[in-house]
Amino acid sequence: MKPVSIKLDQVSLVHANGQRAVNNISCEIGSGERVAIIGPSGAGKTTLLRVLATALRPSSGEIRILGKDPWRVSRTALRELRCRIGMVHQAPPIPPRQRVVTAVLAGRLGHWPLWKGLASLAYPVDIAGARRMLARMEIADKLFERCDRLSGGQMQRVGVARILYQQPDLLLTDEPVSAVDPALSDRVIGELNREASERGVTLVASLHAVDLALHWFPRIIGIRNGEIAFDLPPVRVTDAMLKDLYASESTVPTQGNEPLAMQPAGVRRKPLCS
Repeated sequence: MKPVSIKLDQVSLVHANGQRAVNNISCEIGSGERVAIIGPSGAGKTTLLRVLATALRPSSGEIRILGKDPWRVSRTALRELRCRIGMVHQAPPIPPRQRVVTAVLAGRLGHWPLWKGLASLAYPVDIAGARRMLARMEIADKLFERCDRLSGGQMQRVGVARILYQQPDLLLTDEPVSAVDPALSDRVIGELNREASERGVTLVASLHAVDLALHWFPRIIGIRNGEIAFDLPPVRVTDAMLKDLYASESTVPTQGNEPLAMQPAGVRRKPLCS
């Protein structure tokens, strides 16, 4: 039986203002699985990812991440667990005056001794490694650029390069290409899938563009009102399911901002890549 990377049992999270963002979610994600989470704005996707990243503690329910309950281990064990989790944020929390090379190398800070981390702030200790990750994102020319001089889409790709350099056991991405143009979005999501496949690690991605999710991921979880609406392979996700999932929005969001039904034949149901 394949090891389980993520196990949620009746997990809920209620914010301090009383808003229920996640409601009794139960699911298992095996080691090496690649899963896309889709759903309308405000459905609870980001909150769920932050729970998986151990950034938020559930209000109720049981959770195990990489074989551990993050809230029943020592501080040292929790810190070690977090080093095994990589998170790409929609707006990467990178200091604006930091150089791109330093931002990418920061992905390994949790694995380096203190002296190496401090030394890297003064002089990058693995310039070649950072350049390789940035090349995968097609921004190797920005290696020594200051982050506040990058566009939003370039910053998102720096965030992805950092998680690739980190090499975590669990990759979590929250709308990682929302500011990236369609052609590059496909490249970025493809690189994340390639990384997960080649290293046999788990990838969970929250995506706004439904066509990207259907193209790249063997498992699709639809979230609505903090609950799982469906959990299916892409070939079983119907237009009716998507229409119901996004009932609160005018159209089903895609890369090209066209409703799926209006796209040319073949766009939506591309073969999955391994």
